[in-house]
Amino acid sequence: MKAIMFQGTGSDVGKSLLVAGLARAFADRGLRVRPFKPQNMSNNAAVTADGGEIGRAQALQARAARVAPSVHMNPVLLKPQSEIGAQVVVQGRVIGTAPARGYYAMKAQLMERVLESFHLLGAEADLVLVEGAGSASEVNLRGGDIANMGFAEAADVPVVLIGDIERGGVIASLVGTRHVLAPEDAARIAGFIVNKFRGDPALFADGMADLAARTGWDALGLVPYFDGASRLPAEDTQSLRHDTANGTGVRALVVVLAYPRISNFDDFDPLRLEPGAEVVFLRPGEPIPGTARLVILPGSKATLADLSALRTAGWDVDLAAHVRRGGHVLGVCGGYQMLGRSIADPDGIEGAPGESAGLGFLDVETVLTGDKTLTDVQGVSCPANVAVKGYEMHVGQTTGAGLQSPMIRFADGRTDGAVSANGRIAGCYLHGLFSSDAYREELLRGLGAHGSALNYEHDVEATLDALAAHIEAHVDCGRILALAR
Repeated sequence: MKAIMFQGTGSDVGKSLLVAGLARAFADRGLRVRPFKPQNMSNNAAVTADGGEIGRAQALQARAARVAPSVHMNPVLLKPQSEIGAQVVVQGRVIGTAPARGYYAMKAQLMERVLESFHLLGAEADLVLVEGAGSASEVNLRGGDIANMGFAEAADVPVVLIGDIERGGVIASLVGTRHVLAPEDAARIAGFIVNKFRGDPALFADGMADLAARTGWDALGLVPYFDGASRLPAEDTQSLRHDTANGTGVRALVVVLAYPRISNFDDFDPLRLEPGAEVVFLRPGEPIPGTARLVILPGSKATLADLSALRTAGWDVDLAAHVRRGGHVLGVCGGYQMLGRSIADPDGIEGAPGESAGLGFLDVETVLTGDKTLTDVQGVSCPANVAVKGYEMHVGQTTGAGLQSPMIRFADGRTDGAVSANGRIAGCYLHGLFSSDAYREELLRGLGAHGSALNYEHDVEATLDALAAHIEAHVDCGRILALAR
């Protein structure tokens, strides 16, 4: 097994996308490729084949490598629940919550689990592509680090450093990283990639040469901006689209409420790609426009806190007005729980213990208790009997008379969710709902718009193929393979 690690000069420089493209490119060369990220912080998660959860980016990278996602591809996942604390998931299972300072003390013990997962993946791979987290230059976090140079040292893997030219200052960020790192860490970096370039590459040829001279690292590629990036699931809220509603009237305006702890917002990527829908994410402080036809309450990592934020933003008043105008409302997972009559978290699973009245649009109540449900499912929507598939990832037991009119009926006979008597308000726990082409078409038709011929799963595969070709054209993949050890 060979391995090589990709670190960035900062967050959102394109590490995840580059690793996905390399995974597909090397898999196309006949190699057994496995993606690996020691530690990830994201509320966008995916269910794995072995019954756990990992970051959404690693699930996409596994797909790019044409293998099933495994909990060992992302052994430590942090899911933020507040400004200073997060749920800690280790090898796919929640082990508790920790404030930032408390997690820092845990990292030494977690390194053993990280290395265990790395070697388990390596036993079945020709090449492991390791992705770092955040910035390699955060030397204040070097002690006990398991995400960047700390892992690279423990696993003895070479590093490629990625800089983002789109945000500016790429020469300073790469050279600066070289100078703030400890000499032994800087020596571990074998090369660099400049990502998200726009314009004539010849104009930055001198820049690449200057970087190589100043750092002593190999120049491995100047990668133009990949236009297909928006067609693939994003890793975290730093990549969350923030559009402004214009209410053109040509397409169905779909509003997603982006409360502070929104999770799994990639649920709506397929809908965003539909020409018949205009999908807008609203931040707190932005009112729900009167032209909206559908308002979606997405998942949340801190449901009670986000319900409070929803009310503080005045969205509860906007939602009531939207419903009076004949608008549609859909809640997914935590959003579904908010639509009910009450939510209780007696054990403090998602934050401080507490209870709150819900929005009261559905006749259900939820108690956040019991084990976390993590499973892939398929079934049909009710009452249209249209095929759907996706995954469940939630804590909580939902009861009430509203369950007599479910939104989903699974293949095993279970039901999920609730639909109001007028059919315009609904909610369920099923993530990935909009990936089902027939369901998406049915939904748009109900909003007075039209679906397209979009085959979402085929579109993702085609985009990954295009990404691999893009990487092959602009990155010295042969040199990367030679540097791996």
